[in-house]
Order: sequence, then C-alpha cells, then structure tokens
Amino acid sequence: MKLTLIKASVFLVSIYILIGCGGKESKKDTVAVNTDTATSKTKTLDIEKPQLTFGFIKLTDMAPLAIAKEKGFFEDEGLYVSVEAQSNWKNVLDRVIDGQLDGSHMLAGQPIAAGAGFGRQAQLVTPFSMDLNGNGITVSNDVWSKMEPNVPKGADGKPVHPIKADALKPVITDYKNSGKPFKMGMVFPVSTHNYEIRYWLAAAGIHPGMYTADNVQGQIDAEVLLSVTPPPQMPATLESGTIYGYCVGEPWNQQAVFKGIGVPVTTNYDIWKNNPEKVFVMTKKFVDENPNTAIAVTKALIRAGKWLDEPANRAEAVKILSMSQYVGAPEEVLANSMTGTFEFEKGDKRAMPDFNVFYKYNATYPFYSDGIWFLTQMRRWGQIPETKSAQWYGETIKDIYRPDIWKKAADLLVAEGQIPASDIPQTDGYKPPTSEFIDGNSFDAKDPIGYINSFSIGNKDKAVQ
Repeated sequence: MKLTLIKASVFLVSIYILIGCGGKESKKDTVAVNTDTATSKTKTLDIEKPQLTFGFIKLTDMAPLAIAKEKGFFEDEGLYVSVEAQSNWKNVLDRVIDGQLDGSHMLAGQPIAAGAGFGRQAQLVTPFSMDLNGNGITVSNDVWSKMEPNVPKGADGKPVHPIKADALKPVITDYKNSGKPFKMGMVFPVSTHNYEIRYWLAAAGIHPGMYTADNVQGQIDAEVLLSVTPPPQMPATLESGTIYGYCVGEPWNQQAVFKGIGVPVTTNYDIWKNNPEKVFVMTKKFVDENPNTAIAVTKALIRAGKWLDEPANRAEAVKILSMSQYVGAPEEVLANSMTGTFEFEKGDKRAMPDFNVFYKYNATYPFYSDGIWFLTQMRRWGQIPETKSAQWYGETIKDIYRPDIWKKAADLLVAEGQIPASDIPQTDGYKPPTSEFIDGNSFDAKDPIGYINSFSIGNKDKAVQ
C-alpha cells in the first residue's frame, strides 16, 4: 500500500510540474520526484549529483548559502553541500567555469559578461537572485571632512540623505588643481559596485571613465580613477591612503565606521531602490546534465531567502555569518546592517529595514529586466564596444537568466506548503519601468537603446535592426 502511495505521488507531482511549465514534455521539463506523504512534506527530487561544492566571497549577501547549509535546507533536498570561501571574484568565475566549483555566489554582472563578450567567455546561467540592495559608498575621513560642508543638514544637524555626488565634485576639483588624481575602489569591472559608483558619480556630472579595447581599466576621460580591490581588503586599502573611497557590500562599509577610518555617504538602496545584487551561478553544462539537482539547489536557496527575511531570524543569521568559515566579521559589525539599521557615522545610526532584502519584493526571482540593466551599463561605459539592437538585449539575457528553473523549484515548494502560491510572481520576466534612481531617470528594460541614450555621460546608440 505504501509503495502504491509513493508511485501515485510521483505521478501527481510530475503532472503538476508539467502543467506549471505549459505541458511541454521534454527531458528538460520532466522532474522525477520521490515522496512519502505520510512521513514528509518535502518532495525529494531524483538527484543526479548529491555531493556539491559551492563558492562565495566573504560578504553578508552570501547569507542564503550559509543558511541553506546551517538550517538543513540542502539536506532536506538530498544534497550534501560544502561551502568554500574564495579569494576574489576572478577566482570565483574561473573555478565555476573550470568545474572546480559546482556553483557559486557571484556578481550579477559576471555570468552576463561571460555570455555577452566581455572578459572570459562561457555559458553560465543563474536560476536564483540572492538579494536586493546591500552595498554602500564610503569615503575616507579626510574626504568626508571636505564633503560635509556641501551636504544639506536637517533640523537635527545631521546630513540629509541621500547624499549625492554633487557634494564630492568640488573636492575632486581641489585634488585635480593640486595635481593629485582622485582614486576610488570597486570590487570588479562587471560588479554592481562598479556600475553603482559610476552611476552615482555621473549623475553629478563627474566622469568615471570609459572602457576601450586598449584601456581595460575603464579610465579614458576619467575624473575619478576607479580600480579593483577585493571586498575584505577595502578598509585596509582606504586606511593606507591608496584609495580615497570605495563602493562595496557589507560588512566592509560598516567596518570602516567601526574602525573609525571612513564614512559611508550613500547606499545602493538610494542609488537604485531595491536593485538586484548577487546571483547564484552554475554552468549551462552542469544544469543540462543535472536538471533535478539544479532545481533542488534553487529550492533550498529560496527557502533560505524566506527564512532570512523573517525579522526574528536576523539575530541568528548574524551569529551564523560571524563564523570564521562564512563572513568572519564581528557580530556587532554585521548587525549594524543586517538587523534593519545602517550607521553612517559613529552615533548616526538610521533605520534602514530594506538594506538587506533576501526574499520579499520577489527578490529571489531572476528577472530578465534586471539582467538587461547590467547590459545597458556595460554598453554605456564601453565594455560592450559596439551598438547592439534592442532585440539583442532580450535574447542575450534569456540564455543566462533562467526563471524557468526558479519556477519549477517554487512550484514544488508551493505543493509542499513551504511558500504560498502568491509568492510566485505573475510576470513575463520584465518588471514595470521604474524611475527610483538617485537622478530620477526612468529605466524601461524593453527600451534599452532609449535608456542608454538618456544619459549625458556615456555611449550613445542609434537604433539598429
């Protein structure tokens, strides 16, 4: 009788998945599931590769990986996962492409650049967006002392946020007049941080530099020289005077406050409200050969995101992330941003409940429109050297962002009662146009050429077929 129930459950869940995927019967769309409804609400997929190794960089936004492992969500799916810290983003990319890692926490721009022609080329896919927001721009104490007189103050005498780069512009001019180049750091050429600091600077009329085939540093016509520094090294590099500011994820902005060496002046929530940040990436080859494993991994990560966005769980998340095998930063530093606040200067701690978002606002869904924004910035700054058609943007991102995998995982979680059906967005993969940027500019992912041409600084394109 028990065997009959199991077979019936496999049949019903397979039909459910087929219906959810439009009834297309193919190897890619068929999901074998084993379950005993009398003993467990988790339906274990027929896993092709149960032992996996995933990578990450020591940042708080790797949290879904840590939580999926520590709370047993991977094991619930029949997965036995090792999670290993990596030295830098290039190492992360290379090790995934070379198969040394089965998947990794990665910059959203990395799989996109790999498929769009910038840097090392490979077929990478992301079925899961790890978080929204989470970054900040920090300047040295000396630079802040020169910026602060240009920043409006509130009735309480504290700076009014968001602070625009207009306040930095005269400081850069002073450096230039004294013959000193103004140097700032970001974490990787295709990182959100690079595009965010460029966006922030350019919105104030400060040219952050262009990329060309001969200048892969992106410093042509630059008024600010941007260079790469790995995230954990940002505070020390700032303290040494090698750079005067940086854009990085947490906890490395709050670490500057904690050490008394710098002042965060804005967060990426204020540069682009609820912007996508990191993604989880696997190779297309891995996903094609291990489709159920990819779905199971995505299931566990979705559950981790949901767990993380329960406010009552954040204190426990901070303790987990403070462990040396994960982020390894002090709990008080991690808690500054992870528990709904953000400290700009010592004593100036402000409520910021959405600084780190891991689940709400459909944060885990890999929207095509998010990926297209990165493509527009690559084109704007010259990393994509030639004009592309509007159609190219949509076609390119659909090979990289895989909401179909996310949807299969989410449908199973709904069937198991792990998430409500209302948490699955009804979407064509595109968010509505938004103007929630620091300069008020409007982004419509279905008109990438118009968006690129809307900026005064950066490349301009004519419509091409």
